[in-house]
Amino acid sequence: MDDLGSNTVALDTANDVAAALQTDGLGCHAGKERLRSAAEAAGMSDTLGQYAKDYPQGPHDQPQSMCPAFGSLRVGLRMRRTAMVISGSACCVYGLTFTSHFYGAKRTVGYVPFNSETLVTGKLFEDIREAVHALADPETYDVIVVINLCVPTASGVPLRLLPKEINGVRVIGIDVPGFGVPTHAEAKDVLAGAMLRFARLEAEQGPVQAPRAPRAGKPTISLLGEMFPADPMQIGAMLDLLGLAAGPVTPTREWRELYGALDCAAVAAIHPFYASCVREFEAAGRAVVGSAPVGHDGTAAWLEAIGAACDVAREKIDAAKNRLLPAIKGALSAAPISGRVTLSGYEGSELLVGRLLVESGADLRYVGTACPRTRFSDADREWLEAKGVHVQFRASLEQDFAAFDEFKPDLAIGTTPVVQKAKQNATPALYFTNLISARPLMGVAGAGSLAKVVNTAISNRARFDEMNDFFEGVGKGFAAGIWQDVPRDRPEFAKKQRAKAAAKPIEEMGAC
Repeated sequence: MDDLGSNTVALDTANDVAAALQTDGLGCHAGKERLRSAAEAAGMSDTLGQYAKDYPQGPHDQPQSMCPAFGSLRVGLRMRRTAMVISGSACCVYGLTFTSHFYGAKRTVGYVPFNSETLVTGKLFEDIREAVHALADPETYDVIVVINLCVPTASGVPLRLLPKEINGVRVIGIDVPGFGVPTHAEAKDVLAGAMLRFARLEAEQGPVQAPRAPRAGKPTISLLGEMFPADPMQIGAMLDLLGLAAGPVTPTREWRELYGALDCAAVAAIHPFYASCVREFEAAGRAVVGSAPVGHDGTAAWLEAIGAACDVAREKIDAAKNRLLPAIKGALSAAPISGRVTLSGYEGSELLVGRLLVESGADLRYVGTACPRTRFSDADREWLEAKGVHVQFRASLEQDFAAFDEFKPDLAIGTTPVVQKAKQNATPALYFTNLISARPLMGVAGAGSLAKVVNTAISNRARFDEMNDFFEGVGKGFAAGIWQDVPRDRPEFAKKQRAKAAAKPIEEMGAC
């Protein structure tokens, strides 16, 4: 009777979702609470509950950002011999594949389409299983990853029932709904953690394939979080002074690197929000160390923490610090930054960049990150706050805007809308993801990496003033342009339309 009751609930939920598909799509337009309720009714409570623990959202629901599933898709598309398959609304799949290829993905993204009928009858799951069987070629793939987006997750499409392996090809199904995973950065952790778990269980059962790179011959430190390619090499050089070596970076670029990542002496959580990965490393008995070797103080504290986690002799730790810290201090003093800065982003390295800016001499007033506060970010937060910097986890766009308005920086480093707001106010601005986080941050190389781009941007203030003077008088907002009769603002019309929209539920308005 219990099974029958469960199936009846799932069928009722699928019918509700299918009915909604014919009105507003039950995707981004349906509202997170409605989607979350549908998913819980369809038996997804455990998954959503774990996401709520791993990725706490905060008082304002969640940051404004791209579809979080992009993070999982990006991780898989950067791995060799990995097939990525998406199940979701066609508009969502189009946007995700477009964004992935915009960011350099060169592989096809698989798509299993659906409609109301296949959703209600369970045929969608059968279509997914058929697609996975068709892809499972061990000559081509090590693993096939299937991602449920919002609608299949809300409908309870049971990817957990997919076979774990077909023809020697691993199969991993994950749910990455926008109403359960706050940011695309954390969605990287969803897939990386699922892969680590699979690889850990394989290693516990017997011999596994050796990583492509030869063993270092020393205890290794696995690195957690995507970073600039030169940073692992810089970290490796620092670890060498402690008698250690840098292990693989997770998310990895190949399945068998997961075994090498697990086979480590400790884990350096360079990006502190990888909760699922941390759980798998700790299940494997590995200690996890927060922060990173950025700047003088950060490098000193990190060397101490890594040394303690790996029982490195005091004389080796002191020797490493004596070798590295003067060089880092010299690089910082040789490339000073002068000016007031606000900083925000959604990659997870914002606090590390903030530390480097402060040690470079910048008057940093605000650091906003879309990621949550964790025990592995506490050291960075405490250091920044001691320097008078306001640190905002789960920062909303409105909070980033408010920081810009309050502190009136000489340079705003942030997301696209923050950069846009700054430039509209004749303030130099840099896009964090492409122009700041895509630079070396660690060790001596990182110490002087930000000064040139930051100082060059700040020095361009005069160019913004010239443009302001040139375009003076052409209007702003609704009155932008040169007119014979300047348009009048009609706020009463907007107020009237807002009132009409509020009085009529979305369900009655039809699809967008």
